[in-house]
Amino acid sequence: MKIISLLTDFGLQDPYVGILKGVIWGIAPQVQFIDLSHEIPPQDVAAARFALMTAYPYLPPGSIHLAVVDPGVGTRRRAVAIQTQTGYLVGPDNGLFSGILEQSPPLAAVELTRSQYWRTPSPSRTFHGRDIFAPVAAHLANGIPLAELGDPLDVAELVRWSWPPPQLEDNGCRGVIQAIDHFGNGITNLPGQWVEGRHWRAWIKGVAIRSAATFAEGSEGELLALVGSAGWVEIVQNQGNASRTLDFKVGEEVRLEWLG
Repeated sequence: MKIISLLTDFGLQDPYVGILKGVIWGIAPQVQFIDLSHEIPPQDVAAARFALMTAYPYLPPGSIHLAVVDPGVGTRRRAVAIQTQTGYLVGPDNGLFSGILEQSPPLAAVELTRSQYWRTPSPSRTFHGRDIFAPVAAHLANGIPLAELGDPLDVAELVRWSWPPPQLEDNGCRGVIQAIDHFGNGITNLPGQWVEGRHWRAWIKGVAIRSAATFAEGSEGELLALVGSAGWVEIVQNQGNASRTLDFKVGEEVRLEWLG
């Protein structure tokens, strides 16, 4: 059994996700799918990067990860397949894989230039997911070697994208909101390990927010700062939506202050 995980910004109203699965099953009918999300905000490469980075450690070794959030579809941006220590990545080379590659350095990569492994040698300029990426993922599931799928790439040339690294300071640290989840929690790029054993509070948009271990430590509607399940400091609201309440966006600065 081969597993292909799917992550897109296609939504579920249109048939695009079903089309991807139909193309894959037409080539590799033994594949099972894990739908990570199809509700990535349209063209939001940063959100796709974070979602993949967060999910990747929990997916079975040997999985093929097909991700299509591709505002540059049809342009000169490269279509790639990448081998990591635990599986393969297939999609556009636009930085959406960079979070995974920070965790698991790539072993090899190819640019997808071999049209015999595409659905058609004349792919749509607006739907490479259907015509290039899905067929390539299916061929990988069937055991076609990575090197057969295209021209080799120096892994150092893969597009990397990330937020500026968090900064430790004398009395705290500083970072940014790197993602906002469905609940409105603002997930920072500040590692949870930095606050272990400390008494601290967070500041965002001039508002001081006390730290807690759980949502339930706050009263209903209270803003809190805690370490979330992905291991990052988060700005949250008990039974509320912190991003809506504070009107923060991805990229907003967050400062943590040590209190002794």
